[in-house]
Amino acid sequence: MTTVLVVDDQFLVRAGLVGLLRAAPGIDVVGEACDGAEAVALAAETAPEVILMDIRMPGMDGIEATERILAQAGDPAPRILILTTFDLDEYVYGALRAGACGFLLKDSGPERLLAAVAAVRGGDALFAPSVTRRLVEAYARPTTGERPADLDDLTSREVEVLRLIARGLSNPQIADLLYISEATVKTHLNRTMTKLDLNSRAQAVVVAYESGLVSPGE
Repeated sequence: MTTVLVVDDQFLVRAGLVGLLRAAPGIDVVGEACDGAEAVALAAETAPEVILMDIRMPGMDGIEATERILAQAGDPAPRILILTTFDLDEYVYGALRAGACGFLLKDSGPERLLAAVAAVRGGDALFAPSVTRRLVEAYARPTTGERPADLDDLTSREVEVLRLIARGLSNPQIADLLYISEATVKTHLNRTMTKLDLNSRAQAVVVAYESGLVSPGE
């Protein structure tokens, strides 16, 4: 069973999501929250594997809730999936920067929602890497000066893989380009995320742009 926490300030939206998830095989809804503060408390109490997180809520929004949940989470941390109205949204970018693993448009159909929960539960990319790249390029603000020291902890191959991921290439494409296996690509990415203390592939893309490792339009 995949345990899921649903967070949305609109009752009808939240109730619809909960009803859909509870009717699906293999999913256990362990809680529902109407705002970020309640989401943080319930996440600590129920330790869900996946959290569907509304982004814009009164009080504590989805960005702050994502940060707090991941900061207090054990290992493995929950996979946070952002629910949004617009894909090119600075709020969504902020949530990916905070460690959310992906986002889903609120008008997505039931099959798309269930597929998204299964994908993030399994650690897979939710959407085409090009979508993440387009969002990050719209809002990333490269830092000035020298690149973060943490990047110096990466091997040359790990840097290479990170750069290619940020450019929008999928694991199979990177494997073909570098003449290595997909498993090796995943190993390099996992080591990179561990060294940089990252929670998701999307967060790795954000770091690559903000550090200046990759430039918009590259």
